[in-house]
Amino acid sequence: MQDELKRLPGAEIVLPGIADIEAGRQSVNASAVQCAASRLQRLGLDARKAPGDVPAAHELYRQLHAVLGEGAHSRYNAILSRVASFAGAAERAQGR
Repeated sequence: MQDELKRLPGAEIVLPGIADIEAGRQSVNASAVQCAASRLQRLGLDARKAPGDVPAAHELYRQLHAVLGEGAHSRYNAILSRVASFAGAAERAQGR
């Protein structure tokens, strides 16, 4: 199944994000996965929700803003769109 997932749009964000979460790393990819944790979990992926009180979406934007400044908004939207594309493609592949 892992090989099938690698071919889906957005896999370049979701799969490293899951690996980062498993390793305890708080990366942009990990935050993006945590934004869609519930949907990804329904697909059988080990996508844990963000710990603490800060929503994953806020953490993702904070991380992007620290690097990109005012350009963070468009990158934020693009990343979340790729994660949604991944989830949608995975759902279709599972016949949902």
